[in-house]
Amino acid sequence: MEPLLWLVAAALVLVGIAGTILPAIPGVPLVFVGLIVGASADDFERVGWPSLLLIAVLTLVAIAVDFLAGVLGAKRIGASPWAIVGAALGSFIGLFFGFPGLLLGPFVGAGLGEWLVLRDLRRAGKVGLATWVAMLVASATKVAIVGAMLGIFALAWMI
Repeated sequence: MEPLLWLVAAALVLVGIAGTILPAIPGVPLVFVGLIVGASADDFERVGWPSLLLIAVLTLVAIAVDFLAGVLGAKRIGASPWAIVGAALGSFIGLFFGFPGLLLGPFVGAGLGEWLVLRDLRRAGKVGLATWVAMLVASATKVAIVGAMLGIFALAWMI
């Protein structure tokens, strides 16, 4: 049973790592579940609850970063609620256009949402760019947090 648990854990962690970049996959929660499965493979002897609790806190921080980044980026520049909705829709629609869609979807969505409200192309471009940069910063932050989660797990496993 232990090899099967390790296989499931590795699969969850790998899909989760991909999900830290791809918006349709709940990346950080999948990494967290994968690490719990990995810890359970040896009945939590090497990686115990203190380490998993710290990893859980990091998971919650990453989720908060994900939710707040786009909103704070758009609000910082004074975007309308339509721009925020547009960024979310653009992210979702961008999934169907591969990597370029993932990169451009939030920018186009936020810009289009803002343009629909103000009819100011320059302003819409600024809002789109600010939202896009905030989402990139959020993705980089999530990747760093996942790295910390994996490091904590590996350290607990070795000690």
